[in-house]
Amino acid sequence: MEIIIQPDSQQASQVAARIVARLIREKPHAVLGLATGNTPLQLYRNLVRMHREEELDFSGLTCFTLDEYVGLPPAHPSSLHSYLWAHLFSQINLPKERINIPDGQTPDIPAACRKYEQAIRSAGGFDVQVLGIGKNGHIGYNEPSSSLSSRTRIKTLTAETRLEVAAAFGGLDAVPAHVITMGLGTIMDARMCLLLAFGQKKAKAVAQAVEGPVTAMVPASVLQMHPRALVVLDMDAASGLDMADYYIWVQDNKPDWQKY
Repeated sequence: MEIIIQPDSQQASQVAARIVARLIREKPHAVLGLATGNTPLQLYRNLVRMHREEELDFSGLTCFTLDEYVGLPPAHPSSLHSYLWAHLFSQINLPKERINIPDGQTPDIPAACRKYEQAIRSAGGFDVQVLGIGKNGHIGYNEPSSSLSSRTRIKTLTAETRLEVAAAFGGLDAVPAHVITMGLGTIMDARMCLLLAFGQKKAKAVAQAVEGPVTAMVPASVLQMHPRALVVLDMDAASGLDMADYYIWVQDNKPDWQKY
């Protein structure tokens, strides 16, 4: 794991955007895995700005999203389909046919999950997988106790996670109980994992994932086993790390070719 700590979420998101933009410029036909939620919003805004102001070209990319709620139509305002179209896809030159989102309305969920996995393999696998982290340590919607080798499948959301997203649905009763999500094994196949976490409320989960044991009870901890996992934090999210000073020293003393 490489831990990148920045003063605030804005500067952290700028670093994350530079990492993704560098990949896109070096590999115009890259495959990206994308997360939703509040955490990556500033990253996506920075990428949109780079597209408009710096001619960052998305036309050759292929994108897959991490998850979708079961039972929600794509046009539902709280669907993850709607989120990514509103905040990213509608504002860049990414061809519609290169966008892949799990089908939350499929009548055959297991078959749709197998098809999604096959589509990822056919595209060549992820060059980068963007991730957030839940307060209970989930990535994607791989809740605590998820298999560390799991693949795209249906998952039942915990009460804690449903409370976290309730505001987006106008109340807890409207939050779906189930999602289709990429598995931890699918995420770990990415050539780079880029996890972002901001705010004091994420500090405990970050500390457990980065410095705690690898355990299915903290699904994000599996990233300790990844050959290239970058964890980009603001100071609040990093506040529970015992070795935060060391991580900052490492970043400050990198050779120029390693800097972001």
